[in-house]
Amino acid sequence: MDPITPVHGTGVLLLIAAGAVALLLVLIMKLRLHAFVSLVLVSTLTAVVAGIPVADVPDALLAGFGGTLGAVALLVGFGVMLGRLLEVTGGAQVLADTLIGRFGEQRAPFALGVAALLFGFPIFFDAGLVVFLPIIFTVARRFGGSLILYAFPAAGAFAAMHAIVPPHPGPVAATVALGGDVGVGLLVGLPVAVVAWFVGSYLYARWIGRRIVVDVPTLLFGEENDATAADAPRPSFPLVLGLLLLPMGLIALNTVLSTLVDSGVLTATATVDTVRLVGETPIALLITLLTAIAVIGSRVGSVGEVTGVLDAALGPICTIILITGAGGMFGGVLRTSGIGTAMTDSLGDLGMPVLLQAFVIATLLRVSQGSATVALTTTAGLISPLVASEGLGDFRIALVVIAIAAGATVLSHVNDSGFWLVSRFFGMDEKQTLRTWTVMETTLGLSAFVLAVLLWPVAAAVGA
Repeated sequence: MDPITPVHGTGVLLLIAAGAVALLLVLIMKLRLHAFVSLVLVSTLTAVVAGIPVADVPDALLAGFGGTLGAVALLVGFGVMLGRLLEVTGGAQVLADTLIGRFGEQRAPFALGVAALLFGFPIFFDAGLVVFLPIIFTVARRFGGSLILYAFPAAGAFAAMHAIVPPHPGPVAATVALGGDVGVGLLVGLPVAVVAWFVGSYLYARWIGRRIVVDVPTLLFGEENDATAADAPRPSFPLVLGLLLLPMGLIALNTVLSTLVDSGVLTATATVDTVRLVGETPIALLITLLTAIAVIGSRVGSVGEVTGVLDAALGPICTIILITGAGGMFGGVLRTSGIGTAMTDSLGDLGMPVLLQAFVIATLLRVSQGSATVALTTTAGLISPLVASEGLGDFRIALVVIAIAAGATVLSHVNDSGFWLVSRFFGMDEKQTLRTWTVMETTLGLSAFVLAVLLWPVAAAVGA
């Protein structure tokens, strides 16, 4: 649903947004009302108070809820089934053992993060995280300590790659809007994302993981897997790695073809569209799941027993999907209310250097309406005239995109569906998630922004 024409001024809209977030936190953290019920209730109240016509409130609610479910439900469903299959056949243990054997016990969190950086190059944050969950949980159970020590390096790697590095859609769309070169954006964004991950995610996880203990949840994959280990041989490392690389390869193919078609290098034909369909994330995960059933399902037992394992994996994620969808509903209401439109109109000329202006606007949009993608693309469109007027080269445009992505990453909180996804996957309550995930996203974004600032004189010196 498109944003309405704001009926309140920017200041009033921001107060409404702040009041809605405060009310939500009180309902969930103080009154202990279920998060799903709280999100729907606050979304409805916010829509009415913000001036969305009463007749349009149901559409506004369902647009955010349905849009988020459409993006998340299939990924989470197929991903969790694949993860459960890897778990019960011992595939996750094989991959974990191999990683630890190569990197050593002390570097287990680093190994998970590096693996996630590689897998995160073409795959979206939520899809990558779901597929990696059994590996993260297996390593965490083996060595003990807080789950944060193992989960955040991997989750932060997926977040960094998704926000900063082409061919992910956010940085690609921003680069195109600013008139830059996607190839240069990749060459600049990749090392920045890796360094920002190391400082803002990996080092932070080592620090906070020793101060806040989060136990490995049993909701998704149960306790330690002993059921099939004694009855059937575990799959080989190459086989497990191949299953994880299969969706990565399919999605990468889709991304490359889409980029070539959008840039005019390749013409969209029936064949090209068919290949792109195979590489759509839900389809790629479905193909991977079917392949896993075919090649390792026999280790579980009959087809009926495999179906029972997959069916059991779906039950626990209903709460996760519904709460994530409700989080998308809340963010969607904030966008529909016109908060983003009012803010961008009022922030059109801040009189700041372009790099700082990009970061500030993206941060304000991220905090006010939750969606990192909306914050990234809206900010790029807003500052594109300024970038054009300053005649920036491709190198500096890439740094502006990184500054926008940094602002669109910081301060993930209750109006961000990703906040709820992480909270429920890792078994953390809202207070723990704010103290850990929100801070990690902020340190990650700030690290990327600082790197862009440090590289800006270098780009200016070479005239790029």
